[in-house]
Amino acid sequence: MESVLVVSSDKKSTEYLYDLLRDEQLSIIESAENISDIHESYDLVIIDIPLKDGLSGKNAVDLFENTNSKIILAVPKEREEYFESKSEKYGVFVIAKPVDKTLFKKAMHFFRAMQKRLGGVQKENVRLKKQIDDIRLINRAKYILMEYLSMTEAQAHRYLEKQAMDMRVTKAEIAKSILSTYEN
Repeated sequence: MESVLVVSSDKKSTEYLYDLLRDEQLSIIESAENISDIHESYDLVIIDIPLKDGLSGKNAVDLFENTNSKIILAVPKEREEYFESKSEKYGVFVIAKPVDKTLFKKAMHFFRAMQKRLGGVQKENVRLKKQIDDIRLINRAKYILMEYLSMTEAQAHRYLEKQAMDMRVTKAEIAKSILSTYEN
């Protein structure tokens, strides 16, 4: 994790959370007093409830849905179950105050493990999106070859494959070349 934001209205809580984070060798730690002060994405956001401006449902949902940040809510012990039930569907980790150091370390270990795991999933997602885009591009090029050169789909497919092999480039690159020639 690179960047951490602590959102807390209480200076004492902020200092305590900073100490816990420093124990985890996290270097980029920032703070804010209100959830509305969050204007960028962080790897981890720790929100110390209650906040002076309150944690409105809309602000919380916007944060939870519109960020890739991992989120920890530090809440009063008597409100822990309530916040767990409300935030579970957003993948938010709820921890009771006072924050136990051992539990915090376990949460940080969990977040690091999930970050590694999600990193692999995100790379695979990017790879699959590119593959889908390439397939769409190739299909458009085949359609153009069929339309303008009266090829069958099999002939258009074979033409793209042969051109790619002969020129030692991908079929997607050949498709782009065909599209630039015929779509202008």
